[in-house]
Amino acid sequence: MIIRNYRPADFAAIRQLFRQTIQTVNAHDYTPAQLTAWIGSDDMATRKCWRASFAAHTTLVAVQADQLVGFADMSATGYLDRLYIHADMQHQGIAHALVTALERAVLVKRYETAASITARPFFERQGYHVIRAQQVERAGIKLTNYLMQKNI
Repeated sequence: MIIRNYRPADFAAIRQLFRQTIQTVNAHDYTPAQLTAWIGSDDMATRKCWRASFAAHTTLVAVQADQLVGFADMSATGYLDRLYIHADMQHQGIAHALVTALERAVLVKRYETAASITARPFFERQGYHVIRAQQVERAGIKLTNYLMQKNI
């Protein structure tokens, strides 16, 4: 597996991995309506927003056998915005490798993320702790996640 910087040519594979991961990996923790709201629109405005976010953040991808198998991005302030691993590649150390690489690239005193119900145990194993449970709204649908922090 190779961890490398995001390239604009990765975008279509990232969006596909994002949708597929949510529909499969997160399906046991969220309802179908919540999954649909979480995935959201794939319109031009959404894609433009994602591209701008990836450009502004430190964005890394994991590639194995020429296939994108994961991605993650973090702001300069240490906010880990997205972390998604291909459904068929779960529990193989890819998420750990991406988070470790981001934490080495973005040096701050505290890291923060909003972890899904599904991702919470992973982040706890990485040294993050829950600050509070949150209800976020997407397309009028409420989803639970957890504001988590890791102090250095």
